[in-house]
Amino acid sequence: MTNGFAGRTAIVTGASRGIGLAIAERLVACGAKVVITGRKPEALAEAVAGLGGDRAVGVAGHAHDADHQDEVITTAIDTFGGADLLVNNTGINPVYGPLVELDLAVARKIVEVNCLSALSWVQKLNRAWLAEHGGAVVNIASVGGLRPSPGIAMYGASKAMLIHLTEELAVELGPGTRVNAVAPAVVKTRFASALYEGREGEVAATYPLKRLGVPGDIGSAVAFLLSDDAAWITGQTLVVDGGITLAGGA
Repeated sequence: MTNGFAGRTAIVTGASRGIGLAIAERLVACGAKVVITGRKPEALAEAVAGLGGDRAVGVAGHAHDADHQDEVITTAIDTFGGADLLVNNTGINPVYGPLVELDLAVARKIVEVNCLSALSWVQKLNRAWLAEHGGAVVNIASVGGLRPSPGIAMYGASKAMLIHLTEELAVELGPGTRVNAVAPAVVKTRFASALYEGREGEVAATYPLKRLGVPGDIGSAVAFLLSDDAAWITGQTLVVDGGITLAGGA
């Protein structure tokens, strides 16, 4: 897909590091210009420098903040002339333990950031650009949204909701805008480190491909779904998991 995104602008949330940054890197390598978000201005500035200052802009803020969303979308349109692509990558998982002991305030926050924020981004971008010009959206879900995930059940439930939102939005926004999702298993990032740190070999051995994912694995999948190569794909969730769900894992 070299230069496959020439003339297009992407917004990637939560992209100062990890999966979000890998997605932005892949899109820039394929010709896109990107506006990336993150909470920490210093990390965001470093990411922008690595992407290339003429092809990337960073806007610091909380992804679920409505004013921040407006600022990012305006920046994309004013700076690069459009906002054709959206990747909802931001997600949180602040607790570990059983649902029956979960603080409901924390549960609400997980749903707000992982689901309602993604919906808000789509709503706002649709009004500002997609309804008239069309485009593509990819939501970053999780294999935890496809089957029970003991210990991180609320995170999994929020990702299941995000997968369903993806399907509903695909029906509503077609034919001009396609909406898909990617569901990764464990990817080697700081966010997921608690799931493998100190026992990576043991965890990787349960995967048919015998390794954990790396951010670039997800970047490639997202780039495909955003591209014209996926022009007849919408409302789908692409599982990118090294085969772990085939082996009965999550």
